[in-house]
Amino acid sequence: MSSREGPGVCGAGRRATAPAEGGFAMLPPTDPTVEPAAGARDLSDFTEAAMRCVEPCCGAATTVTDGSAERRAAATHPDLTTLISVELDAGEGPTSIALDTGEPVAAIDLLDEERWPEYRAAALESGIRSSVTMPFRRSEVEVTLSLYSFHPGAFAHLAHHPVVVLGEQFAQGLVRDHFYRAALAQVNQLETALDSRAVIDQASGILMHALGCDPAAAFDVMRRFSQQTNRKLSAVAEEIVRSRGRSLRAQQHPR
Repeated sequence: MSSREGPGVCGAGRRATAPAEGGFAMLPPTDPTVEPAAGARDLSDFTEAAMRCVEPCCGAATTVTDGSAERRAAATHPDLTTLISVELDAGEGPTSIALDTGEPVAAIDLLDEERWPEYRAAALESGIRSSVTMPFRRSEVEVTLSLYSFHPGAFAHLAHHPVVVLGEQFAQGLVRDHFYRAALAQVNQLETALDSRAVIDQASGILMHALGCDPAAAFDVMRRFSQQTNRKLSAVAEEIVRSRGRSLRAQQHPR
């Protein structure tokens, strides 16, 4: 049996996919034939790549928060999903401390660990003897990477390990995605506003012709009708354009 295999945690290529407790969503599995580097921005691929990057590691788990209400997480084995849930439910453990301090948190030998009783019990039940949790904070994005081993003292020399660079690059990639999505949402809002403005202007022209009024009066007519019918101004304008103003006149002057 290799150091990556053993009771409970380390089936090769296995990833946690079921929903877990503790207020976060476990991501679905990715194609195991995809190279980790090719999907480095995917949370599951990153977690798998990190586990493979460190020789004593038998499993890994990652959590991500980006300002939204939901915390995302991925793990290489269902037992590690449970372990993260234990941490979050208990409100104690290396993940919360790493996020609070911004520093790596190591459990050198969980047989001797006294800081987190519930985490310790759950980890030992899965055969884990040591762990390290590393935080990566970039702008609004917070990432934690936890590595686990069946052996005590397995992660004593990770300060300059390539897995640290991998974590930093992953966090930076999430920041780029975060700002890209925010910019895209803003562009969509602007496009919607421009489209609405065009329809409103067209509807104003129809009302000006039908009612013999100026632009301000036409807009005021639409605004009042929007309030009376509890509909968006753009929806009222679209109806006026479709009916060439007849629908509004019918509402104002019913037979």
